[in-house]
Amino acid sequence: MRLLILAVGRLKSGPHAELQAHYAGRLTWPLEIREIEERRALPAPERKTREGELLLAALPEETVLVALDERGKSLASPAFAERLARWREEGVKTLAFAIGGADGLTSEVLKRAALTMSLGPMTWPHLLVRGLLLEQLYRAQQILAGHPYHRE
Repeated sequence: MRLLILAVGRLKSGPHAELQAHYAGRLTWPLEIREIEERRALPAPERKTREGELLLAALPEETVLVALDERGKSLASPAFAERLARWREEGVKTLAFAIGGADGLTSEVLKRAALTMSLGPMTWPHLLVRGLLLEQLYRAQQILAGHPYHRE
């Protein structure tokens, strides 16, 4: 199973990029991170709509999409690992994760998602969400391998 992270915004060098690289480098699943950016200065509602269009356009065919949204379902790490294992066993070729910009994801992106997932009830900066998601993907990988990285 191939993992694809579609993220609004460009990550510059610094602690966010280091965190992303740290956990991305630990994954054994093939991983691609695509940054989506609307460069025009648009009013917030138009920018959010455009970002949603760009995210959906970047999805390969037959991709299972997980939308990250603070109003989504909150999964414990073992439950997240089980969900990933189920998709892998079902033969999902590409599992994509959509991370919106400062204004979040459009309803069109949320409707397209097989799962809308929250990383908890707090609101996280969208650039930090990449590192949090990658750490949870690494944790799920380790849970599925029976590695003691994750202890219940």
